This record gives sequence, C-alpha cells and structure tokens, in this order.
Amino acid sequence: MENKIIFQTTTKSGKKVSFRYVTLKDACLVMNYINKISAEKTFIRMQGIQKTLKEEKTWIKNFLKNKNKLVIIGAFVEKEVIGIGDISLGYGATNHVGGFGITVAKKFRGEGIGKKLMELVIQKSIENIKDLKIITLEVFGNNPIAQNLYKKMGFIEYGRLPGGLKRQGEFVDEILMYKKIK
Repeated sequence: MENKIIFQTTTKSGKKVSFRYVTLKDACLVMNYINKISAEKTFIRMQGIQKTLKEEKTWIKNFLKNKNKLVIIGAFVEKEVIGIGDISLGYGATNHVGGFGITVAKKFRGEGIGKKLMELVIQKSIENIKDLKIITLEVFGNNPIAQNLYKKMGFIEYGRLPGGLKRQGEFVDEILMYKKIK
C-alpha cells in the first residue's frame, strides 16, 4: 500500500486533513500519537502504556506483511497523525471476520474525522480484503458517542460483557458489535 492520499477534507475548524495508508516511515509519528492517546486514558484498551519506536516499527511491519488481510489508514494534518483506523482479519475459523479499531486525537473529536476515517477503512477493506465478510468491534459501555456512530454506520450489538473493560479505575461493560458486509 502506497503513501498516496486517498481522501482529503477540511474540518469544521478549517484544518486540511489528508487520509492515507500508514507506512513504516510513519512509525515515529504513529508512536507519538498512540502514546499521547494512551496517556489520555481515553476509550481505548491501551491505558497509560507508552510504546517505544522499536515496538511501533514492529507493529507496523507486522501489519504490512499481511496486506491482503488488513487495512490501516491514518488521518494527518500536515505531518501530525490525528487519527488511525484499521481492520485486520482473524485466522483459522475466523479468517473471514475483521476486527475494527479507531482512535481520533482529542482536539479533532467532533469534527467528523472519526466518521470519515471509519467510512474509508471499511470501504478500502471491502476493496482490498477479499475474504472479509463480517466486521466486529468492541466499545466501552460508557461511550455513547462511539456507540451512536457505530449504529449509524450499520453495526449491531450482539453481546455485552458486564465489567469487561476497565477505564480510569472503573469497570464498565464491553459492548460487542458487528456488521455483515457481504
């Protein structure tokens, strides 16, 4: 997957955002972004964990080795990562199910970046991952903004694990959602 821009838009606040596939050259930018999101302890599984550049490069390399089984797209304002979304296929009996993940930088939430990133990741996954039939995701039970977006994007709740996630010292439900695409 190339470094070419697949979509550009302007945020509500006037910032020009470019969406493109993440490459190994982005490792430092991605690491800085992920570490900032993690330190924020927002609605992600990585709560306060700080990644090294070596760990980030390994993560990106592993993604890139399996191009026909994943899509990872970044949202950039100039040379700053402001969002990342991905879908990666399972293996074995679940090699038709893609797990979806997304994060958006705090100062860009509510600007439409998450929705556009989600649309692009799903679209490019359908185009590039031939075995993809179902997309799944997990969402924090106390994150109604994300839940509403996922529902608007056609995801359906199929399960709930009470107290399945921990955020800022509090146990909250983990909501499981899916979307059939083929």
